[in-house]
Amino acid sequence: MKIVVTGGAGFIGSHLVDALMDFSFSHEVIVIDNLSSGSVNNVAQHLKAPNFKLVVADLKKDSKEWFSAMEGSEALFHFAANPEVRISSVEPRIHFNENILVTFNLLEAARKADVDAFVFASSSTVYGETNVIPTPEDHPKRPISVYGASKLACEALIETYHRLYGIKTLSLRYANIVGPRMTHGVIVDFIRKLRANPKELEILGDGTQKKSYLHVKDAVDATLHLFNKLLDGEFSCEAFNVGSEDWIRVVRIADIIVEEMGLKNVKYVFKPVTKDGRAWPGDVKLMLLDIRKLKSTGWSPTMNSEEAVRETVKSLLKESTI
Repeated sequence: MKIVVTGGAGFIGSHLVDALMDFSFSHEVIVIDNLSSGSVNNVAQHLKAPNFKLVVADLKKDSKEWFSAMEGSEALFHFAANPEVRISSVEPRIHFNENILVTFNLLEAARKADVDAFVFASSSTVYGETNVIPTPEDHPKRPISVYGASKLACEALIETYHRLYGIKTLSLRYANIVGPRMTHGVIVDFIRKLRANPKELEILGDGTQKKSYLHVKDAVDATLHLFNKLLDGEFSCEAFNVGSEDWIRVVRIADIIVEEMGLKNVKYVFKPVTKDGRAWPGDVKLMLLDIRKLKSTGWSPTMNSEEAVRETVKSLLKESTI
């Protein structure tokens, strides 16, 4: 197959590319990335492979270069996005442009290039505050951040292109994905702060935030598992929660990092920015996805939230980029 991966030089995207390239040259893999948050280093091991191509391009703009890369492709994994949820509260247009506009441009390109399958990296933030925890896919969607709203808008566009043009589509509502190569998020933030000051750690929010974390290896495995189900015709337009079966408090994440860094007597300083103790406006304090629908297809995570966090901390401490 000829497969296009947008955002393929980024965190999750590059791990997906690694998995696709592991199929012994059975796939032609084309990465389209503007390298705003991704890095060539993440795909450097593939640059000389005859079945790999990196196209550096801005998907917000019409470009023959990136559009020509779509021609003849059978599947598109759309992982390009601005990953910073926090920024949407102060610069909402960024998520409109980077998420909604880019997704529309790609859907149009996929339609014109007759791409068979479109896989979208969505987010648990589409649910917002929920009445049911763990939260199933059919729960009402009430995002409380522009980021979450942009992902939900993308899902609506994708479903509409399926109905109108017959593109097979898969939307994956990821929990917090962690692992090697990640460059933002609470784990990276804590490591950077503790390296700067090993005696004190500022924690955004009141520390009671509790969320689900999934290791990127599991995330990629679930993604390809569902992609194969899509190709096999088991469904043609579906959304799935992709996460672990438990959750972990932000304070416990801090404890794990302190342990792995070999630190002692670290003082935690909590900095809530809202009256109810959130880390930023639009932050969902409690998030745990119901993954029974995903498990019914024959897939289960190999790590729980704490294991995923600890493995991630160990790997990030070895990386020189943080």
